[in-house]
Amino acid sequence: MATDLQGKTIAFLCAPEGVEQVELTEPWKAVEQAGGQPRLVSTQSGRIQAFEHLDKADTFAVDTTVDVSPPEEFDALLLPGGVANPDFLRMQKNAVAFVKAFFDSGKPVAAICHAPWTLIEADVVRGRTLTSWPSLQTDLRNAGATWVNEEVQICEDGPNVLVSSRKPDDLKAFCQAAVEAFKR
Repeated sequence: MATDLQGKTIAFLCAPEGVEQVELTEPWKAVEQAGGQPRLVSTQSGRIQAFEHLDKADTFAVDTTVDVSPPEEFDALLLPGGVANPDFLRMQKNAVAFVKAFFDSGKPVAAICHAPWTLIEADVVRGRTLTSWPSLQTDLRNAGATWVNEEVQICEDGPNVLVSSRKPDDLKAFCQAAVEAFKR
């Protein structure tokens, strides 16, 4: 096992339901394989319900909630997608504040697919270059970001490293870029 992330704890922020399962599980494995400790953070304790597109998939145990564990406990943040997941999170003030704190403290953040909706709500995309699921490009531009149609986008024009990808097909590149960013 590699030790690139040895001693690093990575928050995976997910809503109680609606996360795209593969966008949670593949980066989770990548963090573990790099020697890091992934922790599932949500707005409620218990279990989250993941989806494979629109179909229910597996459930996953929540390690902690945004009300219990402050961002200071983590070295980086990963935001999986799924349409319902970030749509729920962006309506939760405590989740939005949790996300914003990673930018305020200069910690790396990685977001895939629809996850940038939560970044928009946290007002952290202005002046940044991102990619996402194509339907978010207008939202990102209206929030002051530059949207690009790339497999993975690494933006260092801000207080932190921001890694973004479009969709599950981009997971290999996304996971590699996220792990690399989380090493910092």
